[in-house]
Amino acid sequence: MTRIWLAVALALPVAAAAQEPSPMAQGVTGFESAEASAQEDPREVVGAPRGPALTGGALDARTEEVGALLRCPVCQGLSIADSPATMASKMKARVRELLAAGYDEEQILSYFERSYGEFVRLEPARRGINWLVWLAPPLALAGGLVLIRRTMRRSSAPVIGDIPARDALPADAGLAPYVLRVRELAYGWPGGVPPTGAA
Repeated sequence: MTRIWLAVALALPVAAAAQEPSPMAQGVTGFESAEASAQEDPREVVGAPRGPALTGGALDARTEEVGALLRCPVCQGLSIADSPATMASKMKARVRELLAAGYDEEQILSYFERSYGEFVRLEPARRGINWLVWLAPPLALAGGLVLIRRTMRRSSAPVIGDIPARDALPADAGLAPYVLRVRELAYGWPGGVPPTGAA
């Protein structure tokens, strides 16, 4: 039990640090400087556009999709696609401009990450220590399934004739009467012999 508490105590600061907004995204002046840097020329930040320039309905749909991947720095629990904040609206408009210019999703996420820090991504990027966030749940599930399977195998004792192996008498003839007496006292089995069908 102590090991579990120790693991939780060690994991909390790491999880808290991963969820903290970047210093640039904190405070009014931080928001203003992040907003100003979000107006930088994207070619200087992420290079030339790598995707097709979008227009019309495709642009609207893609703006919503990419906007759903960016966290609103004001609301923090909402994406910029869902947030009613003015800042979220400005960020969404910028996403739309970048998509219309031909920038792809990863370039846009990197562009905003430079201004607001990694916190701006609703889904952690698959790199570095962030792989823990993606790999830990499936590994924990697989480990749990293995543990359940082992436990179930142990609980199903082999059967010798009609009597489960755990109810068989020991090979030592001198010990057998004591085992029968303990079973009689513990389980109420007359003569220490399990009733038919007891497993």
